[in-house]
Amino acid sequence: MGGAAESQIPHHPVLYHEIITSLRPCDGGLYVDGTVGAGGHAWGILNASSPNGRLLGMDVDPQALRFARERLKAFGSRVILVSESYTTLQRQLEILEWEAVDGVVLDLGVSSIQLDKPERGFSFRSEAPLDMRFNPQQSLTAAEIVNHYSERELAELLHRYGEERRARRIAKAIIQARPVYTTRALAQLIVSAVGKQTGSIHPATRSFQALRIAVNAELDSLQVVLPQAVSSLKPGGRIAVIAFHSLEDRLVKQYFRRESQDCICPAEQPTCTCDHVSSIEIITRRPIRPTHEEIERNPRSRSARLRVAEKK
Repeated sequence: MGGAAESQIPHHPVLYHEIITSLRPCDGGLYVDGTVGAGGHAWGILNASSPNGRLLGMDVDPQALRFARERLKAFGSRVILVSESYTTLQRQLEILEWEAVDGVVLDLGVSSIQLDKPERGFSFRSEAPLDMRFNPQQSLTAAEIVNHYSERELAELLHRYGEERRARRIAKAIIQARPVYTTRALAQLIVSAVGKQTGSIHPATRSFQALRIAVNAELDSLQVVLPQAVSSLKPGGRIAVIAFHSLEDRLVKQYFRRESQDCICPAEQPTCTCDHVSSIEIITRRPIRPTHEEIERNPRSRSARLRVAEKK
């Protein structure tokens, strides 16, 4: 069921088979896709949990939700799509009166839907406004940051979120060139500040990543949703998280590690005083990465890392 709808929308969900295998969808199960996007992973979960499995799909991007509604319409009332951030996961479950769920998937970062629309401002390879908002209703844009942050604030942002070693040089160049309103202008400005591309990574890549993360508060949101997702799981339920850069992956790894331990006191402390009790078991000791075949088929998947944990 739903195959025709799936084929109408060009979209290649990253680590699709690995997500389905990890979550083990079953008939009658309840699932959450906190970053539903075009509905690729959601389609697989609903298909595998037929005939009675249900799924809550969340996204702040109205364009993504339109794609998801089209792709998933054959599943009827088995799918509930809401225009909300995954940071409201617990609230959405309360509204549905779902006490606990069998699986949660989070596919983090920017999607192909957003990258393939130049006017959204996520790509430095086209001429577009400096936007980068997942949710077009929010006020903060990349242009606001680029044109109004201080040189110090810009340098700290580029270093923290983009791990950009030349952050100070780029920040100084931005301050001197203001106002900067388009993606191409910013990319050219960065190239002039640090030099042309010498390796496989464009000189503007890390800066654009940093701006996108800051605009959408991605790391803060991830830290908010992880405890909600784990607490919402039934015993034996699983959470699967796909991250695309080291900052996200590190947060997921550290959270999973901490919540899988009975004691999180400092190693040098002789006795436990934290009273922490482990809530999950880590399923993936090392992150699952795309196969060579998937990377050839979808080059954007190359940096994906999947981590999975199970509720005790």
